[in-house]
Amino acid sequence: MAAEWPRSRAAAQQRRVLSQDLIVDTALELLGKGSLDTVSMRRVAQELGTGPASLYAHVSNKEELHELMLDRLLGTLPRPAPDPGRWTEQVVEMARAQLAMLTSYPGIARVGLETIVPAGPNALAYGEAMLAVLRAGGLPDRVAVLAFDTLALWCAAFAFELGAARAGDADPAQIAARGKEIGAYMAARPAQFPNLLGVGQILSEATPEERFEFGLDVFLAGLVGAFQPRRPAT
Repeated sequence: MAAEWPRSRAAAQQRRVLSQDLIVDTALELLGKGSLDTVSMRRVAQELGTGPASLYAHVSNKEELHELMLDRLLGTLPRPAPDPGRWTEQVVEMARAQLAMLTSYPGIARVGLETIVPAGPNALAYGEAMLAVLRAGGLPDRVAVLAFDTLALWCAAFAFELGAARAGDADPAQIAARGKEIGAYMAARPAQFPNLLGVGQILSEATPEERFEFGLDVFLAGLVGAFQPRRPAT
């Protein structure tokens, strides 16, 4: 079998027709292998075998590229048909899927936090689906809108924290050492910190999943208890 000419693969790659979809696909591949900081216009161009200038015909800058990446991933989330009988379960399922997506791609949650108004087609479609579920549950329109906004921020913030820990930004040894320092400081002042000394271990032992589920439970309990209209008895 004849050996492949060394430059044939690169030449074939250069003949690929550039498009916004191809650029976003390539950026997501890079993100899956590294971090958001490694996804630049120059790096994507290198991966596609072209120069950065050719990308600007499809994407205006790195910030827009990152927003397009987030929007593409939002398009993978479930958008269930609203069911008034199980709307709280649907909210939980959608939130869990959103968290799983945000933590699957290192740093993408940061884009959600830094983007003032995610307004791509998939972001809008997902927002429409979530609002439909919340309104089907009987929530007033203003409450449904604020609930959707709060839930989106909660998922992004939690994913950002969890992603940082998984990426190694938070060194376990440093965290443990810091915890010991804080514990020793409080132990020397029991009268000043009776509550933290009494229950501090609970927080350190709680898993990320437990913390996330607790937040969802409290959030939904508040919505149901304070805002959901009472249904007349039949």
